[in-house]
Amino acid sequence: MIKLGITGGIGSGKSTVSRLFELSGVPVYNADKETKTLNDTSPVIREKLMHHFGADIYENEVLNKKKFADIIFNDADKLQLANSIIHPEVLKHFNQWCSQHSNHSIVALEAAILFESNFHIHLDKIITVYTSLNRRVARVALRDNVDEESVRNRIKHQMPEKEKISLSDYVIMNNEESSLIEQVNNLLNEVTHRSIKD
Repeated sequence: MIKLGITGGIGSGKSTVSRLFELSGVPVYNADKETKTLNDTSPVIREKLMHHFGADIYENEVLNKKKFADIIFNDADKLQLANSIIHPEVLKHFNQWCSQHSNHSIVALEAAILFESNFHIHLDKIITVYTSLNRRVARVALRDNVDEESVRNRIKHQMPEKEKISLSDYVIMNNEESSLIEQVNNLLNEVTHRSIKD
């Protein structure tokens, strides 16, 4: 089984690319979505987060996301501690998910913080979806109904696109000049061809 990683900055269009992979028959594990679910449902995560950050971080057995974010995003050490609790459980869940999809020769994991979480070391090939900064800012501002300055501030806290690209095996250009469908098909053909040769 070949495990692909799909990442890209906020507003890059990685979810659209993931959907195209799914339409091509490649199951995609959405790490961001699954993490939110696990934060509420995993007894391991709940117990450790409550131990380190206080029992009141959960309300009616659901993680209070605002309270949690206020704690970890204002303290680098606390963010690192939270990640050290959550990421191993997400990885374990992803591996179980892979086992459930063992009939597929290729699967993918989509994550905004693929490199920051070190998930990339458990994957075979990494794809970064790239879109120009201005396009990303405009897209997110419209999507989230926020001003462009706040979007730019959010982007500043993410790993730079150049760094992601330098760490990736493939780059999908999300612009008006290049067909996303064609790029996904070409990439899958190349990955499949290489795995057959290997």
